[in-house]
Amino acid sequence: MLPFFATCPKGLESLLTEELKNLGATSLQETVAGVAFKGELATAYRACMWSRLASRIMLQLADFTMRDDMDLYLGAANIEWEQHIQPGQTFAVDFSGGNDAITNTQYGALKIKDAIVDRLTKRWGERPNVDKRTPDIRILAHLKRNQLSITLDLSGPALHQRGYRQQAGEAPLKENLAAAILLRSGWNITKPLVDPMCGSGTLLIEAALMAADQAPGLLRVRFGFMAWSGHDRALWQEISAEATVRATRGMKQANTRLYGFDQDKRVLAFAQENAESAGVAGLIRFAQGSVTSLINPAAEPGWLISNPPYGERLSEFPSLLGLHQQLGDTLRDQFKGWHVSLISSSPELLSCLRLRHEKIYKLFNGALACELRNYQIAEDARAARPLAEDFANRLAKNIKALEKWARNEQIDCYRLYDADLPEYNAAIDRYQDYIVIQEYAAPKTIPEYKARGRFYDLVQATMAVTGVQGSKVILKVRSRQQGREQYEKLDRRDQWLEVQEHNARLLVNLYDYLDTGLFLDHRPIRKQLGELARGKDFLNLFAYTGTASVHAGLGGAKSTTTVDMSRTYLGWAERNMQLNGLTGRRHQFVQADCLNWLSKPGDDYDLIFVDPPTFSNSKRMEDAFDVQRDHIELLRLLSNRLRPDGLLIFSNNKRHFKMDMAGLEELGLVAKDITKASLPKDFARNPHIHNCWEIRRSR
Repeated sequence: MLPFFATCPKGLESLLTEELKNLGATSLQETVAGVAFKGELATAYRACMWSRLASRIMLQLADFTMRDDMDLYLGAANIEWEQHIQPGQTFAVDFSGGNDAITNTQYGALKIKDAIVDRLTKRWGERPNVDKRTPDIRILAHLKRNQLSITLDLSGPALHQRGYRQQAGEAPLKENLAAAILLRSGWNITKPLVDPMCGSGTLLIEAALMAADQAPGLLRVRFGFMAWSGHDRALWQEISAEATVRATRGMKQANTRLYGFDQDKRVLAFAQENAESAGVAGLIRFAQGSVTSLINPAAEPGWLISNPPYGERLSEFPSLLGLHQQLGDTLRDQFKGWHVSLISSSPELLSCLRLRHEKIYKLFNGALACELRNYQIAEDARAARPLAEDFANRLAKNIKALEKWARNEQIDCYRLYDADLPEYNAAIDRYQDYIVIQEYAAPKTIPEYKARGRFYDLVQATMAVTGVQGSKVILKVRSRQQGREQYEKLDRRDQWLEVQEHNARLLVNLYDYLDTGLFLDHRPIRKQLGELARGKDFLNLFAYTGTASVHAGLGGAKSTTTVDMSRTYLGWAERNMQLNGLTGRRHQFVQADCLNWLSKPGDDYDLIFVDPPTFSNSKRMEDAFDVQRDHIELLRLLSNRLRPDGLLIFSNNKRHFKMDMAGLEELGLVAKDITKASLPKDFARNPHIHNCWEIRRSR
């Protein structure tokens, strides 16, 4: 009886134990991501041929205590390597784990390699060769705390590489994980199986191999033991011949109905090619189709098993929410009485199915933690109730009230919803046929899971009410920002949309930044600036993307000066001006710290617009800026640039901002609060979105 160790993905240990037991293994002991066992050499060969779950089968050579690198070297040197490696063969050492003495895996591998080379050189009189890429013999070492295990890899390429996969789509399942999903689902091989998002066909091909009693290792050309000195060729040929006979008989007897669908024609071609390579194409019917149009192809209840997509980027989430909602609807409509098993790394997405699961299994797809959820669709399953009905009704009401107004105003980007209902705490903006949803941070009194669930309901209800597809819904999380965090880049799509605001054409970027390049609540202020600007010299300070400069220029300003510290946003401002035909020397762009620029001698202006940040501690600024603390100093500097009959419009978005009237009086300035008049109709429910002031010199 020889000692062996089988590795597997985390979460499959108990399944692998049962499988190895059925293959003749004894003394089984589960560990994390593996099972130790004992058996004859034939047991290891059968595991290499028949295990659908193992990643590797390894022969244990030594297990000893290791406190320093000398223990490592001596322990490795005591192994009788001449019984495993022949003269002229190559070998490699893979090392994992560590302790206080061995903190570098390459160093650990090097010490074992040195021990092997020294021992074999002494025995043979010649030095063995190392080949790290394709060695004849691969040695694996694992160090946990002070215990080192050294094994010989009998598998060669990992066992999940069955040998049939010719092509794959994005993020394919490993074959042993697919087999585990089938086993955990409880699938009966005599019943129909449907995968509505089959990709390159891994789940269905593994199911076909099970139904046809075909060994997963039968198609493999190479195993690690084939170059091993202890290899018994006759024994392996016997096991291989038995597997061939069983596969031939199994294919003749198989009466399994397997159906695969995918909307990507290219990936379906991969699936067909892979099935043909595995020799099971006759058992699987592939067809192009989407979840939304899926019709149950089977005449009797069976199993629907799939690995729906789960994106890692926030921008992918709305489409995935919509997909899972549609999948839930399809299951209730088309698959009554069926068993359903779905694997995902996003439990939130699975919750969008609105189905009650019967069982959850924790699995790992590589390093990605996943859940496999099993469901039973009721025979009398009904369509799910509409999501977030109160919110959906409010959103529909808002849209009805705003659409005609927006058309009359000649604007195609405006706010549809702004936390009207406290339990649905988000802002929703329309940009032509795109929707931007900004989630506000939930109060600490609301549990995270509840806030998440409500937000996902809100997103799905928004898509249902507006009819906008998930690919055109953009999600953002709005929380308290520090300095210029709201201007930092979130994505790198560089995707631009041209929108209309009254008579202006403006560029927005819905994906790459927290803000889009257009503050919607300032729309009336920009319109007012356009009406006031004719024949005047205009200054736009803290200009962001220069939208106020565009309106002033279109309004007939004699000149515009646009000042911002960001090169990115100043370039954006210049593009906005060019889009509206506002070019030439009359329109100046200045990249500078605004306060520092104001403190230096410069031109005077008839009309000034300033919209400073609430707080900024940008590295490019000489000092931190706080609008409440520093607004009088800012206005003092601006008053030096304001002509006698000039007008300064000052705005900021600090809640509870208090204008220092006494400080203004000392500067010879007088202010009029125009906040109420500056709020557009779509922001009427949020009177604190900004505050705005007209400031002039005292008479």
